[in-house]
Amino acid sequence: MLGAGLIKIRGDRCWWDLTCMDYHYETQPVPNPAAYYLHRSPWWIHRAETLGNHIIELLVPFFLLLGRRMCILHGILQVLFQVVLIISGNLSFLNWLTIVPSLACFDDNALGFLFPSGPGGLRERVLHLQEEEALGAGPVQTRGCVARRAVHLALAALIGYLSIPVVLNLLSSQQVMNVSFNPLRIVNTYGAFGSITKERTEIILQGTASPNASAPSAVWEDYEFRCKPGDPQRRPCLISPYHHRLDWLMWFAAFQTYEQHEWIIHLAGKLLANDAWALSLLAHNPFMGRAPPRWVRAEHYRYKFSLPGGRHAAQGEWWVRRRIGPYFPPLSLQGLRDYFEAREWPHPEPA
Repeated sequence: MLGAGLIKIRGDRCWWDLTCMDYHYETQPVPNPAAYYLHRSPWWIHRAETLGNHIIELLVPFFLLLGRRMCILHGILQVLFQVVLIISGNLSFLNWLTIVPSLACFDDNALGFLFPSGPGGLRERVLHLQEEEALGAGPVQTRGCVARRAVHLALAALIGYLSIPVVLNLLSSQQVMNVSFNPLRIVNTYGAFGSITKERTEIILQGTASPNASAPSAVWEDYEFRCKPGDPQRRPCLISPYHHRLDWLMWFAAFQTYEQHEWIIHLAGKLLANDAWALSLLAHNPFMGRAPPRWVRAEHYRYKFSLPGGRHAAQGEWWVRRRIGPYFPPLSLQGLRDYFEAREWPHPEPA
């Protein structure tokens, strides 16, 4: 959590002027329906959200060192923070996993109300065991117990040693995020949204059965992904904690070029062959039950949330989009043969 906070204040200027949340809900990888409405919150709420993020990520982690009550407060704030993130976007299972270590902030007394307190109940039995241990009447230490403790201490020492570069990275002005410092990847750094994209662009894949891709009469039909924005009238999805990895990768590819993401050309080749495995990752194949498309292209669009109650929303549109230009030109299966061979990819065969 501390690493996520540090990467932000060392990254985008909008984290300093508290404007990042003006953009985040609309430009995050896979928005959900709540993000559509949260994006239209008053400016002062967005400022408070950004400031609150800094407090949770940069200040609250130190509560762990300030005694039992502050540790419990840390757990409460972190769990609530993750719940807010879960509600406001599709960030896969990340936030759900982050809740798990926060549960360690709550001791037996804090969680006791969750368990039966009557005679012979679980709570009473635990208290009895704790009293026996305090009086030195616990179980006899066997060789197995001693060996287990030795292993635990050795693992703790190993993790402490491997964490040295992680701590140094946190202290460095050249902090990097999402990097592992050892081949076993036992410890690593984490950071998210160090930079916030200020506008949303999307790649729309299209296919046509026309023999001439440049003919004005060519009808281009859109492929729809399972969750990422496409059809402006489709409601943003709600999938957390599930993760559609292809949709997420399309978000990254949209603000770079296809030369930097050659896999998207590989995907186009699969679509040209009506590959069943590739199509299973999509929500809609316009060539279902038909011959594969002769050409596939990608168009680049700029997307913005429609205004709730506005003209576009009244027409059932969640998004307003405007074409930027081509992302990659029309491709045919035969035309991709040399491209695939140069990369030693198997050439797709039409289904």
